[in-house]
Parts: sequence; structure tokens; C-alpha cells
Amino acid sequence: VRKVPGVTAAAFTSQLPLSGDDDEYGARFEGDDPNLGYNVFRYAISPGYFETIGIPLRRGRLINEHDSADAPQVVLISESLAKRKFGDRDPIGQRLHVGPTDRPWYTVIGVVGDVKQVSLAVNQPDSVYIPTSQSWSVESVQSLVVRAHASLAGLTPTIKQAIWSVDKDQPIARVATMDALLATSAGERRFALILFESFGLVALVLAATGIYGVLAGSVAERTREIGIRLALGAQTSNVLHLIFRQGLILVLSGVGFGLLAAWALARLLTKLLFGVTATDPWAFGSVTVLLIVVALLACWLPARRATKVDPLVALRYE
Repeated sequence: VRKVPGVTAAAFTSQLPLSGDDDEYGARFEGDDPNLGYNVFRYAISPGYFETIGIPLRRGRLINEHDSADAPQVVLISESLAKRKFGDRDPIGQRLHVGPTDRPWYTVIGVVGDVKQVSLAVNQPDSVYIPTSQSWSVESVQSLVVRAHASLAGLTPTIKQAIWSVDKDQPIARVATMDALLATSAGERRFALILFESFGLVALVLAATGIYGVLAGSVAERTREIGIRLALGAQTSNVLHLIFRQGLILVLSGVGFGLLAAWALARLLTKLLFGVTATDPWAFGSVTVLLIVVALLACWLPARRATKVDPLVALRYE
């Protein structure tokens, strides 16, 4: 497969990130209480896996062709597991036991970045990576990951032919790009977010309509007052300034309380978000600006009409 034109890297793994596979085992470091430990995802991988999938190396080295069944047993651990156990200390050289009690101890040779295994919504990043040649159990079904310069959709037939040239009876299933896996994993959350967005837009429209109606009605009720002020010599700009100031005081007070409530409730949406915080300043800022603009229009339009009315007519308004 690596020799297929356009392919830059390829490797095997026992479970693919975001696939929903859940291969968990108990693990403990040397010196830990035998009755305590960590639940970790175990990956049995071939050399080149990290380069292919794009998981960064944080410390130490990656596995290579020299990590064979007869070589010393080695393991890589995720960044989260390293920080949980060792903090800022170097975990390289520490010994780790994974799986059944009769299995040998593995020596930590590297630390790699965290990945999402089950889905984007499940935050369980503690993982260990063992060379397939040294794993006590290798699943009959393996995932082949491929990185390519060209479109993988166009390369799929060629990659299949390369596999079948070695074993013509080899079944191939669940062919998908990482973008497709990501879209599938995010599908449920995307539906929930669209639902929340729809309710949010409806609430925003209702709030804007309500603000406009209340302020416009309040200004309309002051037509007589506006007429008196104009009759006594007040400038139109002064009247508008007064109405704007009083309207904005009400709106800003409401927006302030609303922002505090929204900030407190936004934490409930944290698990539905990826790549953005629940307190995203752009979201809060855009809604605030929109409501202020609506308030200004609600004050300006009826006030402008009222200031154009003849003071004598305004005085007879009621």
C-alpha cells in the first residue's frame, strides 16, 4: 500500500479514533497499589501509525521496525496519562503493566498527544500504544490507515488492488475517510446544536420584537411630553438624546442581567461544543450588539416621528 502512487504513509491499528471501538484494559505503573490503577484504551499498532494518523510525539521516541516480538517490551502512553501520573516529571523508562496479570511489564519509550476514541463527546483520552508484534492479543480485524497527497476516494480502488495482490481473499470493509468519521461522530451533536440554534434564533427574534414594541410604545406615550418640551424651546437633538439615554439605560440593564444568566447557563452546553468555548465572546458580543441596535431603532423611529409633529397637535394628543 505504501508503494501506491499518491500514498505517503500507511499503518495498521487495532482500533481507529472516532470509530466507537472501546478496547479498554486496566493498567498500573510499577510501584502502584496492585488494587488500584487506570482504565486505558489499548492500541496495538504497527510502525508508522503516528505519522500516518497525525498524532504528535511529545517526548521520547516512536515505535519502529526494531520493536519486534523478541525485543524488549515497549509502550507509548498518552499525554493525559503521563500528566495524571507523573505531572512534570519524565515518564520515559518507567514500567507499565497492561491487561491480564500474566502479561509482562512494558517500558515507556514515549509520550504522544491525546485523541478522541469513542466520539467527540466522550472525554476519555488515557491511552497506551503497544507494537502489534508485542501485543498479547491481536484482533482478527485490523484497521488500515492511509495518508495520501491525492484524494483517498480516488485511490481506494488502487489500494484495494494492492491488498488483493498479496491476499486475493482478504475482505475489506468500512472504507471511510477521517472526515467522514468526524462527520458521523459529530452528527448527533450537530442535530442538538441545530435544535438549540433554532430555539435561540426564535428567542432572539421574540426578544428583539418585544424590545422594539415596549420602547416604541413607551416613546409614543410620551408624545404629549415631547410636544411640551418642543413648545418650551427644547431642541430636537436634546429630545432625541433624552429618549435614547433613557431607552439605553433600560436595555443595557436587561442585557447585563441576561449576559450573566447566559454565562452561568452556557456551561450546560460544554459537552455539545468542539473547537469553541461555551462563553465564546463573538456569540455574546454579536447578540448584545444586535439587541442594542434594535433598542436604538425602537427609540429613534417613534421619537423622530414625534419630534416632527407640530407642538400644538402634540399637546392635543390625549
